[in-house]
Amino acid sequence: MQESKIGLDFEKVEHARSIAKKIANQVQDFVGDYTTVAVERTICRFLGIDGVDANEVPLPNVVVDELKSKGLLGQGVAFWIGNAVKETGKSPQEIAEAISQGKLDITQLPVHSDSDAAKAIQPYVDATVEKVRGNRLRRENYIKTIGEGSKPYLYIIVATGNIYEDVVQAQAGARQGADIIAVIRTTGQSLLDYVPYGATTEGFGGTFATQENFRIMRKALDEVGEEVGRYIRLCNYCSGLCMPEIAAMGALEGLDVMLNDALYGILFRDINMQRTLIDQYFSRIINGFAGVIINTGEDNYLTTADAYEEAHTVLASDFINEQLAFMAGLPSEQQGLGHAFEMDPTLENGFLYELAQAQMLREIFPNAPLKYMPPTKFMTGNIFRGHIQDALFNIIGQWTHQGLQLLGMPTEAIHTPFMSDRYLSIENAKYIFNNMKDIGEEVEFKEGGIIRSRAKEVLDNATTLLEQMESEGLFTALEKGIFANVKRPKNGGKGLDGVTLKAEHYFNPFVELMKGKK
Repeated sequence: MQESKIGLDFEKVEHARSIAKKIANQVQDFVGDYTTVAVERTICRFLGIDGVDANEVPLPNVVVDELKSKGLLGQGVAFWIGNAVKETGKSPQEIAEAISQGKLDITQLPVHSDSDAAKAIQPYVDATVEKVRGNRLRRENYIKTIGEGSKPYLYIIVATGNIYEDVVQAQAGARQGADIIAVIRTTGQSLLDYVPYGATTEGFGGTFATQENFRIMRKALDEVGEEVGRYIRLCNYCSGLCMPEIAAMGALEGLDVMLNDALYGILFRDINMQRTLIDQYFSRIINGFAGVIINTGEDNYLTTADAYEEAHTVLASDFINEQLAFMAGLPSEQQGLGHAFEMDPTLENGFLYELAQAQMLREIFPNAPLKYMPPTKFMTGNIFRGHIQDALFNIIGQWTHQGLQLLGMPTEAIHTPFMSDRYLSIENAKYIFNNMKDIGEEVEFKEGGIIRSRAKEVLDNATTLLEQMESEGLFTALEKGIFANVKRPKNGGKGLDGVTLKAEHYFNPFVELMKGKK
């Protein structure tokens, strides 16, 4: 068993982890019986169905809405499309186009056996699996041949609303030293129950996540990566009502990092908890197979709740997110579990508490590329103090060996960062990472001191919370506002009407081929 630098009791850690596993098992018992419109649209996309109809409605939506309107979605699109391929000899794309034109009703065709339906679509399934596997191998080969940045990876964001302007800013950031470029998604896209189509040049607070935008940015980062001699990772968001669909698009276009959290959409976007928990399972299977690092959103809890008082809720959520990811076959090495440097800077010894929590997370999840978020809540527009706050955050990131260091900006809370602001942030991080490279190996923590005591307190409180949640279940805990002081009803929120009970012919061929596989 590993030795703790801050005196953690690893028997307590494993006890907490075992409780989180029981909570996740309760969730999975529910998830296994249901599908959603987003899951079924994802299967459509993986079968090669793409494009939009005459009204610019995505064809996966057309197919799924047709089945849902007839109360037949529970059998699953894999069965219905497979049956239609068997009967007509047409491809899934041709079938979808015929449905959109009103020329074909796939529910009125003669019904073949489940095995015949599965066999009919197997070539399309195999082609997608090989394409996603090929993207993973391509990434691994790039890293092997041109290399990558050292951890913590320097993670910056672009958010112009125009994918072509994003490319300019992303390439500039890579040349300045960034290792991960996150294209922030336009405000409100997580609440759209469809994925926009094609390249986009207008967005508010970010750029639409579309498959074409993914392709454009991937190509741009590969070009600049070859120029600077360092593989540049691309990050986008698959949270929201289209979680598994966007995960699929990312897998098809070679993304490396995706925002994917089991609870974020419930708490911060008021998406129905049943819908989200079903969707996250398939999305994580896809991300796992594609070699994508997921980012979870526990850091956001501390923007609505006090970072000192509620730190244990972050740890409890990390435990649950870890277990739900394991159930989807996503290994520790691809779990960018989230936490944040968000305490009030006027808090006495706040840096020591932050250091305690970051070291605690590092030791509890030793193989996870932890995502460490910068100070935002207490950024005031004073760029000089803000730059110091970011420097303290960077010190802890290096000290505790975080995986993904999302760099703060001195102009946080004023405006969308200029390229020069990003340069200052990257320079700040590189200076600190170099000058304090081995501080984590040099410094020991005082027995009975503030740091050890704080870590023990947070772990104990997180364990107590998990024990409470085990008896109530995750759904009830969310209704009570356990996380981020936000209460959500089990049957409320957006997207519940997209949840469907699986029926007798249901199958999803991609789960078996992708779950826990490479």
